[in-house]
Parts: sequence; structure tokens; C-alpha cells
Amino acid sequence: MTTLLKLDQLSTSYGQSRVLWNIDLEIPAGGVLALIGRNGVGKTTLLKSIIGVQPLSGGSIHVDGRDVSALKAFERARAGIGFVPQGRHIFPHLSVAENLETGLAALAERGTGSIKAGVPEHIYELFPKLKQIKDRKGGVLSGGEQQQLAIGRALAGQPKLLLLDEPTEGIQPNVVQQIEDALRSVRRDLGVTIMIVEQYLDFAWSFADTYCVLQRGRIVRQGSTATESAAEVAHLVNI
Repeated sequence: MTTLLKLDQLSTSYGQSRVLWNIDLEIPAGGVLALIGRNGVGKTTLLKSIIGVQPLSGGSIHVDGRDVSALKAFERARAGIGFVPQGRHIFPHLSVAENLETGLAALAERGTGSIKAGVPEHIYELFPKLKQIKDRKGGVLSGGEQQQLAIGRALAGQPKLLLLDEPTEGIQPNVVQQIEDALRSVRRDLGVTIMIVEQYLDFAWSFADTYCVLQRGRIVRQGSTATESAAEVAHLVNI
């Protein structure tokens, strides 16, 4: 099976303080990996290192066989990395449609589309609510609507790899189910590889193939969600 994301001895520091230590990790194309661990162990830093906003101290990152370690963040977006940050970070004064259009920038820069072409219809099929409220300003949306918008914006650039940081945080259960259904479709129908940071282990286990536990910036355990239950792993992250 083709490897979509490969991290080889990835290390990251903030100044003189090492945060991540020699991370080795692989996700096959079309796979889903859940990255779990207590707050402050380096999960978000790992995502930021992959997307290029946090410089590496060592090691390398390969996406679909290409070494992207030296690329800037916008160049990694062109290479097919999409990111949904914790807290969503949508543009509050832009409409839903305009927010989604900002996600088309990576696609246009890749030479495979343009903002003028508009938001792909499959985004609205994944999240029908967004079509209903596409003229509404982002700042007045509920948390669940903003999360759907943030995911839709990332998908508008047609990423090969989608990174999500705590997508269920502060979201109502019925919207969590909608997000889960959408991510299943993204994987099944669009073939997108997914890496998700998630504290809600039952959600992560519902569609992830594999998991990885971080403690103090190091991987301490990896495994299959098919052979190990969330309950068997929860004690490692104090959840």
C-alpha cells in the first residue's frame, strides 16, 4: 500500500526547548490515524510542523513520496496538505461562501482550478447546512456551523492529506455525528488521507484505522483501532 505521509526522525524545538523527539510515523494513502495524548504533549506542534508553520529541528516529512521538509507553509498547501486548526479560525466578517472561497487559493496556485470557478458542489453536499447559510457572516455562526465551515474550507483545496486538530471540541453531539459522516465520505469518496488529533476517543475509534499516543513529545505506543479498544488505550492519556 502506498504511503501518503511519512515522518522520519522528526524533531521540533521552541528556542532551546525540545518539544518533539525523533517522531517516526507513516499513514497509507486513504488511511485515517488518530493522534492522541494529554494536553501539552506536542500534538498540535506536530501538526504545525507538518503544515510548515513550525520549523523542524531535524528529520524529514514526505507527502506522497515528495520531501516537503524545506517548503514554506503555502507551498505545502499546494503540495496537497489541508489543515483544520483547533478553534476553527474562520474569517468572521466574510460570508460562509467567501470563507469557503479562500480555501480555493491552494487549488488555484496548483494550476488545477480558480476562485472564479466557485465552491465545489461536493462541499455543500457534505455539509448541506452551509448551503442554506452561505450568505451569513462567519462570525455569527454557531460553533458546530463554524467547524463544518472550517472543514469545508480545507477541503475546497482538494487536499491529499487532511489534518484536523480537535474537531469535536465544544460541538453538540448531533453535529459531531454530522462531522463523522462527512469525514467518512471524504475518505471513502474523495480518497483523502486523514490525521486527526482528538480527545474524544470513541469518536476517533469510530473511523480511524490506527492510533498513535504521544507523551512528552515522544511516541510511546502505536496500534490498530481494530485490535485495541479505546478503553485499552485511554489510561495512557488520562482520559
